[in-house]
Amino acid sequence: MKMASLKNSVKLGCQYLLNHISTLILIPILIKILRLGPDQICEIWSSLHFDLFHILGSFLMTIFIAAVYYMSKPPSVYLVDFACFKPPALYRVPNATFVEHMRLINKDNPEIVEFQRRMIQRSGLGDETCTAPANLYIPPIPSLEASRVEAEFILFTVIDDLLKKTGTRSKDIDILVVNCSIDSPTPSLSAMVINKFKLRTNIKSFNLSGMGCSASLISIDLARNLLQVHHDSCALVVSTEITTPNYYSGNDRSMVLINCLFRIGGAAILLSNKRADRGRSKYQLLNLVRTHKGNDDEAYRCIHQQEDSQGIKGVSLSKNLMVIAGETLKANITRIGPLVLPASEQLLFLFTLIVRKLLKLKWKPYIPDFKQAFEHFCIHAGGRAVIDEMQKQLKLSDEDVEASRMTLHRFGNISSSSIWYELNYIESKGRMKKGDRVWQIAFGSGFKCNSAVWKCNCTITTPTDGPWLDCVDRYPVSISQVLDP
Repeated sequence: MKMASLKNSVKLGCQYLLNHISTLILIPILIKILRLGPDQICEIWSSLHFDLFHILGSFLMTIFIAAVYYMSKPPSVYLVDFACFKPPALYRVPNATFVEHMRLINKDNPEIVEFQRRMIQRSGLGDETCTAPANLYIPPIPSLEASRVEAEFILFTVIDDLLKKTGTRSKDIDILVVNCSIDSPTPSLSAMVINKFKLRTNIKSFNLSGMGCSASLISIDLARNLLQVHHDSCALVVSTEITTPNYYSGNDRSMVLINCLFRIGGAAILLSNKRADRGRSKYQLLNLVRTHKGNDDEAYRCIHQQEDSQGIKGVSLSKNLMVIAGETLKANITRIGPLVLPASEQLLFLFTLIVRKLLKLKWKPYIPDFKQAFEHFCIHAGGRAVIDEMQKQLKLSDEDVEASRMTLHRFGNISSSSIWYELNYIESKGRMKKGDRVWQIAFGSGFKCNSAVWKCNCTITTPTDGPWLDCVDRYPVSISQVLDP
């Protein structure tokens, strides 16, 4: 205990010195200047031999350089506001109901029913998650029309909520990005939105599919890049996963997990680079880092849409998924760390790396303390195992991952939109303060890990709407209450 305490004290001392090194250097210089008398200061000034021409020239050059820098710098991207879809209670599927449905559908295969029962009870999902209406039938009816009905209900509802909340008109939207991984109809979901809300004919619209649960941050990245080129513009990003066509009716254990985890949800986000929107925006986008491990065959196939031995289509989840997610996270951390971590953490990480690689000493890899860079964490609620692994990898506390666990419990795995439900949870708890930094981390097929860093522009008042409005007071719940002993 004494050794650990000494180690922590040394670490804290090093962190303080490194993070305040500029202040520690400047203080002696300022003290020296303050000790000089008026005559000594005038003597030093006169010895520099500055004349009016030099002073004026230096001043104009400074103004010119500042103007060039300002004009060449890409505009800042602000998150004006966002909205999350709240499913109606009639779509609710308690765990007991889910198991009973599986029992009726799979009468001839009690083993697969028992497997799904164990999975749902260990998943971390509560009894208020909701599924698509088509999946409530026995058996489910994953038709094209049912998929379109689900898509229209989610997309239209959440976009309408966002437009009303922000006072934005349809003609004010310059860029539209819609992402949905499995469902990719013709016309596209983005065309569906354009038709419903009568968006402008010259709108720049994009429809992303097949990019998994990390697609929302890919959409944000695409919108950001467009906003840095097209000045004085607004971008609407919509993230969802249509679950109707996702239902798997076979008996492959690696593929029935999708039935157990995925539920309906969606989010709409309004981004802007307009100077006039800065004052009313909730957040500013600071960094966005994307990592893709698709060049590795095992990572590429760890989440894979395929047909089972009976020719039934579904999505297979590999047993090595958590290992691959951890490796991809490390690669993402290596890139985002230098952008956000204080100097002390970066140097400690570099020192450990040098000792391990060059001196070949068997030191444990140093995991930077990301709590020095962020006040809040929104980790994709892909499942209890995903959250457990990320908490372990990043050395986070239970409070740090509370938003992720509670989102999984209340809404299930809602794919790419889960990080926005988590952000809304933090806001609904009254925890978001001006200057706070938020780290959103999402994983998806391919295999991908994407990170976004946001800075809060103002202290967020408790929302008077949103998916957590009528239930946030009941959270957090103890995980022991939702898992088998």
